[in-house]
Amino acid sequence: MEEDGGGSKVGLLESFMKNQQNSLKSLFHRKKSSAGDASPSPIASPKPIPQLSLLANSVVSRCSNILKIPTEDLQHRFDVELPESVKQLLTYARNFLEFCSFQALHQVMKQPNYLSDQEFRQLMFDMMLAWETPSVTSEHENKDAASPSKQDSEDEDGWSLFYSSPTNMAMQVNEKKSVGQEAFARIAPVCPAIADAITVHNLFDALTSASGHRLHFLVYDKYIRTLDKIFKSAKSSLGPSAASLQLTKGEIVLDMDGANPVLPVLKHVGISAWPGKLTLTSCALYFDSMGGSDKPMRYDLTEDTKQVIKPDLTGPLGARIFDKAIMYKSIIVPEPVYFEFTEFKGNARRDYWLGICLEILRVQWFIRKYNFKGVQRSEILARAILGIFRYRAIKEAFQVFSSQYKTLLIFNLAESLPGGDMVLEALYSRVSRITTDVISDVSCVQYMKWPSSLSPVSLILLEHFGLNLESGTNMGEEMTIVGDFCVGETSPLEIALKQSILDTDKAEAAQATVKQVKVEGIDTNVAVMKELLLPFIKLGLRIELLASWEDPYKSIVFMILVSYLIISGWIGFILPSILLIVAIVMLWRKQFNKGKEPKAVRVKAPPSKNAVEQLLVLQDAISQFESLIQAVNVGLLKIRAITLAILPQATDTSAISLVIVAVILAVVPVKYLITIAFVEWFTREVGWRKASSDRLERRIREWWFRVPAAPVQLIRADESKKKK
Repeated sequence: MEEDGGGSKVGLLESFMKNQQNSLKSLFHRKKSSAGDASPSPIASPKPIPQLSLLANSVVSRCSNILKIPTEDLQHRFDVELPESVKQLLTYARNFLEFCSFQALHQVMKQPNYLSDQEFRQLMFDMMLAWETPSVTSEHENKDAASPSKQDSEDEDGWSLFYSSPTNMAMQVNEKKSVGQEAFARIAPVCPAIADAITVHNLFDALTSASGHRLHFLVYDKYIRTLDKIFKSAKSSLGPSAASLQLTKGEIVLDMDGANPVLPVLKHVGISAWPGKLTLTSCALYFDSMGGSDKPMRYDLTEDTKQVIKPDLTGPLGARIFDKAIMYKSIIVPEPVYFEFTEFKGNARRDYWLGICLEILRVQWFIRKYNFKGVQRSEILARAILGIFRYRAIKEAFQVFSSQYKTLLIFNLAESLPGGDMVLEALYSRVSRITTDVISDVSCVQYMKWPSSLSPVSLILLEHFGLNLESGTNMGEEMTIVGDFCVGETSPLEIALKQSILDTDKAEAAQATVKQVKVEGIDTNVAVMKELLLPFIKLGLRIELLASWEDPYKSIVFMILVSYLIISGWIGFILPSILLIVAIVMLWRKQFNKGKEPKAVRVKAPPSKNAVEQLLVLQDAISQFESLIQAVNVGLLKIRAITLAILPQATDTSAISLVIVAVILAVVPVKYLITIAFVEWFTREVGWRKASSDRLERRIREWWFRVPAAPVQLIRADESKKKK
């Protein structure tokens, strides 16, 4: 039985190798020189570079095969052409690996269906593994940087299997090898189909959400295979299935939903609803009613018509019950349109469509803001389209849905990131340097310094997969691709993104503390607020005690001191002095409380209440709030009545009072008025003034009660206007 199992395995392996030989010749397969060759090619017998690790030598060898340049020549070019800053001893191996990998990947991206090639996916993953352990020193330090066993790594010529066929190389990489975030973020964005420099960190988090923040090959391979299917599906969707939409030139279908009669998309307008199919393109939303012969309704996302897309509630007959819809409105739509994504549980389907619709709306806003035209406009739109395709791949392959700061959509992420506007400015700077002109000596320009002109790499990629946004441009294979990656350097876009990510981490850490200190219950929150405001409450109580004149000597001293400060003008320095004292206290605490945990605010919790008691407390709080609003409205209506002379006597009294106050303000200096007002308020409780003060307050209150309120008429909305 064991022999039969071994024989079947060998047979499977032989058939696999034969299929590989009969399939399209891979760029990664190294041709071995035959025994009859007079002069074997230098590429066929690469010499290992001493500075590099075993895996890095394997990657460089395969890159030399792709570029058809011997490894010795690649190293010579790196040593001669690149600046000394990238050839330091500690970074030499990694930068040389980047130098070879970047060129090889750009060469591979010119080949058809490279995402379908298993060996391409294997090579790119090995590039990431080698980036983490590029040198011999790092290989010894990192025990996880796998090197094959001696028994398996030697072939009949004594060479490592790393220098034989890539098929054997693929067999060496098992599921224990994994890639970290830095390596993925450095290598993956070189191929725009796989990742974007802005969202690559979030993409890595999505791929590694269940694997301890380390990327395994099986997950990475499944992601790219799904991505390849999505590109092919997008190309096929431009055929008869989209003919009824009558797409404009350069318009690409990004996704459609509702074709399944069991789970259609419901369009709500007023109290009416229609099932149908919803389609998102690079320019608009289309809704095609199910079973209807009418032309699909088009909602253009490119125009500046004050468009709003947001989540909302829908239900039968206009009832707002289900949180599964997005609302669209603009100034050219008579009333808001709601698209409900019916599903049995959750609202993930709605959230996905909300994200991709907002992405197209925001990229169109970005294009209008900077007035992009031609190739630059198509490039920035292609970048957003690729982001949507990557989002679809993650959703379909792993059912992972992103949160606010973890989205895979570029412009949605820039909208939610702290400092996202700086990322968009860096993106604008990058797009503004795009040109379709042929650049000479591209190898030097690409990897030695930041190029003054860049290629529309995202647009070229889309056209490579048969999705054309721009016509009349030279986007063929003969065009040289110049991206914004430089060996050993960080692009301005990556710098802006790293700062935003740092700010995001701080914001998330701050929000985590906010969630921890939130307490439930109105009475509990009131107790916490009282404890936090205790110093101010004590200060108010102390001033109120002085104003009660229980201790006349202290009250007289306080009144004279405050009056002197007001008259002398020193009152203007009180607030700056308070702010200065607070700043000094904060700096002092920062200096002497380093590394110490902050003291928690100790709050005496009120007696616990059951659910019914909590509801009664909430009802009482709402009633008090409603009474407060009513009192404010009544006061405003009485002021309106006085202004409109509804009660002539009150109007006469108010007008005379305003004239007297105006004359006093015009004649008497403000500081004396403030002093008089303070003394009048502070001496209300003095024995010889208390009776007259109470009498005056009573007369004013009685006069105010006699003032009628201006009438109010409530106009109900005509419900018949909502019906169609």
